[in-house]
Amino acid sequence: MTVCLELTRLRLARECGPPHINYGLVKSMYYVGVDIAKRNHQACLLDEQGSQLLMMSFANTAAGGKKLLEAVSAVTKPAVTETEFCMEATGHYWLPLYCFLRDQGFEVHVINPIQSDSARNLYIRKSKTDKKDAFILADLLRMNRVTSTKLAEEPVLKLQTLSRTRSEFVSQVGALKSRVLGILDRIFPEYERFFSNVFIKTSRELLKSFTTPDELATIDLSELTEFLAKHSRGRIGYDRAQKIQSYAQASFGISIGTDAFALQLRLLLAQVEFIEEQIAEIEEAIEQVMEELRACQDQPYRHVIETVPGIGPVLAAAIIGEIGDIERFPNARKLVAYAGIDATTRQSGQFEGTRNRMSKRGSPYLRHALWLAAVSARRFNPQLREYFQEKLAEGKHPYVATGAVARKLLHLIYALWSQNRPYETDYTWHPPEH
Repeated sequence: MTVCLELTRLRLARECGPPHINYGLVKSMYYVGVDIAKRNHQACLLDEQGSQLLMMSFANTAAGGKKLLEAVSAVTKPAVTETEFCMEATGHYWLPLYCFLRDQGFEVHVINPIQSDSARNLYIRKSKTDKKDAFILADLLRMNRVTSTKLAEEPVLKLQTLSRTRSEFVSQVGALKSRVLGILDRIFPEYERFFSNVFIKTSRELLKSFTTPDELATIDLSELTEFLAKHSRGRIGYDRAQKIQSYAQASFGISIGTDAFALQLRLLLAQVEFIEEQIAEIEEAIEQVMEELRACQDQPYRHVIETVPGIGPVLAAAIIGEIGDIERFPNARKLVAYAGIDATTRQSGQFEGTRNRMSKRGSPYLRHALWLAAVSARRFNPQLREYFQEKLAEGKHPYVATGAVARKLLHLIYALWSQNRPYETDYTWHPPEH
């Protein structure tokens, strides 16, 4: 009916209107929501009135993508219609379909699963199925409740991938070190007294060569002294060697199953060293990508955030990789919300909550990088150190005060990055207080 009325209007316009006007047919809009899965996706097609015209499942393959477009084309008649797609950022499974549809010239919107979960409350029936999720995504798009999303430029995407991998590997190393300390607590609880850090080079070499207290207790003292002097570059001598051996001889560790624990300890230390080597390799790759970005004079970012005290190249790479293009955030508040370090709000009638928490609804990788940057900045950045002390003086818990530093730091990052100016010691910015 709509197309018939439009054709009638155009016919009358051609008869009565001036000849120089171009009377093109206004295209009808169609909306496709795609519920993403690992093997098979579910698609729902709606028209402008919200009527469901198609519901289908298709494989997460090139053939499946072609099957979807053929089915949509058969319903929408592309010559007089325009079709847009909407999907969730479900893991990494949405990326192939996103690239496929964009290569075919379609407008594709990608939303956070949190947004579609919230939209489910708009519907009376409380249900969650693939078909229902696909319908909700199409309906959100029809109501213009989604924003356009695009993949980051290749250098930024590489930074994001490398930084996330590094973060995962660092977490793995931390877990392995905790297991090492747990084994030492069983077989040699006195060991931690000898070194400021169990995992410094001298300590590692000692544990790899003499894993149990019995091995340290029976080794010749001169041989132990020579071993420690070699691996500590002369910093540890006879007195420390004698003390270590005396503690080993009187250790209160367990005396059963020590061979199994010793083997586990050596294997865990080998894993720690292996992953640390991989982390170093990742950091070299990160530095190469950062050099590429620093050389891009026409980019909207010049890595001015590296000039902020407390943000080194590794943290800068993680922040850049997660934010991507600073211009996609209209203001600093939007960026703070994206990081999930904004405060929750509880208000109803005359009640207004005062014990608000960090929302943690944004990018966990960006939030983690900002937290580490805040911990560093509260030491090396005079302004943020003073701000941190002010929060402590107000009675805030150190974690809460660090969260406040992270928010203020992100406001500073936004100001410098969006203005493309380096940090200066006399630079003053005034982010809104939370």
